Amino acid sequence: MSLLQQDTLHHAQPVVETSATDELTTEETPSVVSKPMPTQKKLTPYQVLRQLPADATPAQQDSAIQANFHPENTHLSERPDTLHLPGHDKGKSYKDEVIIPLYYKEHFFANDSLLREEVGGGRYGVAGDPKPYTSRNDDVITSLLLVCFVITVLAFSRSMAFIARQAKDFFYVHHNEDAQIMTETTGEFRFQLFLVAQTCLLLALLVFFYTLENVANTFILQSQYQLVAIFTGCFIAYYLLKALLYEMVNMVFFDKKKNELWFKSQLFTVSMMGIALFPIVMLRCYFNLPMQTTMICVIILLILVKISSFYKCFVIFFRHNTIPLQIILYFCALEIVPLLSLAGVLVSVVDYLKIKY
Repeated sequence: MSLLQQDTLHHAQPVVETSATDELTTEETPSVVSKPMPTQKKLTPYQVLRQLPADATPAQQDSAIQANFHPENTHLSERPDTLHLPGHDKGKSYKDEVIIPLYYKEHFFANDSLLREEVGGGRYGVAGDPKPYTSRNDDVITSLLLVCFVITVLAFSRSMAFIARQAKDFFYVHHNEDAQIMTETTGEFRFQLFLVAQTCLLLALLVFFYTLENVANTFILQSQYQLVAIFTGCFIAYYLLKALLYEMVNMVFFDKKKNELWFKSQLFTVSMMGIALFPIVMLRCYFNLPMQTTMICVIILLILVKISSFYKCFVIFFRHNTIPLQIILYFCALEIVPLLSLAGVLVSVVDYLKIKY
């Protein structure tokens, strides 16, 4: 009985002979499973469990497994790894201290007083090629052109008779100078001022497209739309200064009626120029019209406008004057010189604002 009452996990004698006819009772169960089976060779867990009675409990099965199998301590090899390719150094063990090269710890700006490592900068990975700028994908340019188109259509629908009357009076020579003066309403005058502003905007867009393609595409401005605004301001200042210059000169040499006729003719000319520029800008922006073809169209349109202005200047001021030199000097001083000055100002503005490498 003393043998049957010893601890299940105590294995003083690894092999003990037992009788196969012993009965398994609740008190005798630990003593039965605590003894390893008499075997000549090492048994597998399956064989150990097959030798137990069919009604053996999980605790009895666990005790039998622990009695027949003992965990062994596994010691890793301390020998160095010699498995490496011929001609290469042997591999380093994970136990070796990791040595970081000096250029990973320090860099060129390490001792710079202006360095602020806490401020994040740069990007991870390699930056791809930026997508080239196209005016057709520019939402701001598209919105401006759409607004110009809608307002022009609305203004035309309400002032078509006024525009036709102005075009007729522009090319028709009246023998009575008093009949040439045409009155317009406040709404029609505002419509003409809007068309003049549209002309300035369209000219600014054309200069903007030409600058991006042939001069530079990077500027010291925060946004490229600021460059469009600067160009628009230059054209508005050009037309205002030219109107002021005409007013100062004409007040000296001509009477008030002729000055009024000339002002209205110039207003009509600039307005029609803006309407003619609109399809050119649309073709350039959305149908990839070549810049060379675009500039040729603009130059032809500008020549036609100057010829019309020269004709109107002759009809109003110099029709009864037999000296042709006066109109040439007058037209060159008040039309050609301001135009060349405007071109010089635009070139200077672009040269000042572009980033020079």
